[in-house]
Amino acid sequence: MLTILKSGIQTCIQDLGRMGFRHLGVSQSGVLDQLAAKSANILLSNPKETPVLEITVGLCQFKFNKPTNFAITGADLGAKLSGQPITAGWRYHANEGDILTFSTSKTGLRAYFAIQNGFSSLPCVMNSCSTDIQAGFGGLSGKALSDGEELDYVPNSVLNSIGAALPEYTDTIRIIAGPHIDLLAKDKQQCVFEKSWQVLPQSNRMGVRLSNDIDLTHDLSIASQGVCPGTIQLPPNGEPIVLLNDCQTTGGYPIIGQVIEADLRLLSQLSAGQTCNFVVVDRSQALEATTQQLQHLAQLEIAVQHHNKKNS
Repeated sequence: MLTILKSGIQTCIQDLGRMGFRHLGVSQSGVLDQLAAKSANILLSNPKETPVLEITVGLCQFKFNKPTNFAITGADLGAKLSGQPITAGWRYHANEGDILTFSTSKTGLRAYFAIQNGFSSLPCVMNSCSTDIQAGFGGLSGKALSDGEELDYVPNSVLNSIGAALPEYTDTIRIIAGPHIDLLAKDKQQCVFEKSWQVLPQSNRMGVRLSNDIDLTHDLSIASQGVCPGTIQLPPNGEPIVLLNDCQTTGGYPIIGQVIEADLRLLSQLSAGQTCNFVVVDRSQALEATTQQLQHLAQLEIAVQHHNKKNS
């Protein structure tokens, strides 16, 4: 068992998401930083879709009640294993009774904690174990984890440590211009892409809310249409919302852009008060960015397999 001693701000069970149900109004859910979560599972030779714990902000503690190997990726939230600092991007071995703690960070928001062979007996809802906190299902009872809850896992013997360097987190977010950007005056369109945006405290897994000194207030109305993670909506108050995995499936606000899939991980790591900039790219550049991430994961998988074979 893994005992949650302190659950922190928001620690929840997530996998790669609940796909194929948006036509029924069901959100995607799933990890916000897919590259980090997949990397954690690859380090442990788990299938990439194995559920992990997504830790937001940190300030949490876990107790290992059986020996196992684990990996931490994503933001460096000051993790320690029984008081000894450990580094994000590596796999480690925990003995029975070891305590894993996370402090917090000013430069990143979410870390991913994976266990070798995954957690046992998690309920699957619509082909996913992901927690949909808004709808209240998936994970454990549809909620973020609470103090005292336990997750079971199969014990494992020691694996040699191995680490991986993830692509850096930056504050430059690549987007494709949205279908309604031309509804804005030309000077305001330029400002969207030339000025920095600050993340607001109201941001969560549904969306990142942004603000700056540009007046983008409007009374525009469009017919409701499908939206997805990465869609940049512009409400009447002029403060854009970049939708994330727990977002609704339709919306009636003008869409001024779409964050490319490869860069959603960057947005997911921005805390309130941090800033970002948008850069417009085309479809081919967006596809190339995704291809580069897939190649990175493939290279990591080969490296881990080689390392495990060499040390077996």
